[in-house]
Amino acid sequence: MLLLAHASDIHIDSDERSAERAGRVVRYLARLPTPPDALLVTGDLADHGEPAEYEVVRALFDELPFPVLFCPGNHDVREPYRKALLRDDSGAVGPVDRAYEIGGVLILMVDSSIPGRHDGLLSDDTLAWLDVRLAARPGMPALIAFHHPPVVLGMPFVDGIRQFEEQRLAALVERHPQIVALLCGHAHTPAATTFAGRPLIVAPGVVSTSMLPFETDAIVDPSLPPMIAFHLIETPAAGAEGARLTSHFRVMA
Repeated sequence: MLLLAHASDIHIDSDERSAERAGRVVRYLARLPTPPDALLVTGDLADHGEPAEYEVVRALFDELPFPVLFCPGNHDVREPYRKALLRDDSGAVGPVDRAYEIGGVLILMVDSSIPGRHDGLLSDDTLAWLDVRLAARPGMPALIAFHHPPVVLGMPFVDGIRQFEEQRLAALVERHPQIVALLCGHAHTPAATTFAGRPLIVAPGVVSTSMLPFETDAIVDPSLPPMIAFHLIETPAAGAEGARLTSHFRVMA
């Protein structure tokens, strides 16, 4: 059974508050008697996409003794993100898509950001990249992680800047039965739904919590504590067939 921690939306900026809240997550994970096999951080790592913000992100997560896998969000900027977090000075300008194999599970961290915009989209290049990676591992359980939810969550502000043209992703998911679940962030609230017949889990926000429209008129409550998710992926001997995801959520008091 694979254990993954999942955090999102840390929004590191020049204010010590954001680093302190992310630091709570790092310290909690570092103290666990059974560490996760990896931590996934699904976007909005930096608040303004500044190189100095990514240096703080790198310093925070370098403390952890297990792999930390990132993907960009709408607040991230690809060039400094690549340089600081991926040690990539190639000058590449396209989507930041990365594949990992951990504990017999294929984890595909993809870029749903659109430079200069807050809504999201998986580009044709990213969808083609996903198709190739999944086709190469047909018997391996797979997770796809990105920033923007590809569904309406019933939160007007978030729904206006979600991932659009989601039918293209749905078609890909239907072609690849080994996809166990899809993971994302962006909404700053824990949520669980389905997409193309698979679980879609939204990680809570670290920097703040979005409020639901039936709770209050406020969009965000920055005073609520950070939260993270844990995902257990059960991989039977049969491989991708019968793999199952179970998710739990924890508050960083």
